[in-house]
Amino acid sequence: MSVPYTHWFIRARLKTRQLLLLVAMDEEGNIHRAAQVLNMSQPAASKLLKDLEDALGAQLFERLPRGVRPTWYGETMIRHARMALASLSQAHDEIEALKSGRFGQVSVGAITTPGMTLMPAAIALVKQEHPSLRVAVQIETSDVLMERLQQGKLDMMVGRLFETHDKTALRYQPLVEEPASAVARPGHPLLAMPKLCLRDLVSAGWIVPPAGSVLRHRFELMFREEGLEPPVNLIETAALLFTTRMLQQSDLLAVLAADVGRYYAEHGMAAVLPIQLPCKMDAYGLITRSDRLLSPAGRAMLEALRKAALSVNGVALEASP
Repeated sequence: MSVPYTHWFIRARLKTRQLLLLVAMDEEGNIHRAAQVLNMSQPAASKLLKDLEDALGAQLFERLPRGVRPTWYGETMIRHARMALASLSQAHDEIEALKSGRFGQVSVGAITTPGMTLMPAAIALVKQEHPSLRVAVQIETSDVLMERLQQGKLDMMVGRLFETHDKTALRYQPLVEEPASAVARPGHPLLAMPKLCLRDLVSAGWIVPPAGSVLRHRFELMFREEGLEPPVNLIETAALLFTTRMLQQSDLLAVLAADVGRYYAEHGMAAVLPIQLPCKMDAYGLITRSDRLLSPAGRAMLEALRKAALSVNGVALEASP
């Protein structure tokens, strides 16, 4: 027996142009400019908006003297409109890929460490089985990746979940904790110093992550917990290419995730100081949406990540339900 479709958007005769209008009004801040962007008249745009507000029984935009501003109801609807439009766009891309004989495409994100260790291994695996699969990779902070995942711009990510993140529709599988290391240029005087301790590093110049980052907080905390004032001679940056270049031409030190420091040491671009820092970041993990079905390409990428996690991190991730 078939189930009748009683969704509100069917009763309201929701139109794709209404979703486009919501996003355009949010970006333009003005219904006249939004109508121009969508190549429609302002009266037509106003009617589309009114019909949607009547169907929802809520005002979506506050009218201002020089434009409009989303209400809380509007912000909610705009967020879901973006996701719906992104999903429709992906559906078109997948169909076009299948029509042209390609397997499809998948977008994945990772923070730096798994971006250098786990992600290359996983992509190598999936490309062996599906050479025509288009893989887009983004290396960013967890906050940036999480926003893109929730907007539908990423199919999955490897990063951290913070208290500020809305976890309602997320599936998180932890991988590994991330220790930190202190690195310097090859030949740095501190490399030959016996029994190196934190006190020996206080007066050094440091390249550190920007304030507010997890690693920066843990870096300062480890000195305070040893009864020391954190270093004050600092350069703040998240750019690894700049960091390695500065290390090579100065006596500065840098605090990096241990896997990242080891990678640069293996390639002769830096050396890891002989000290175990009492500093590590929370575990990162594989994060997917539980309210969204993955495409065949997405499922293939997820399976490759599972295999790579076992070989690279020694972690057996559960199969996606």
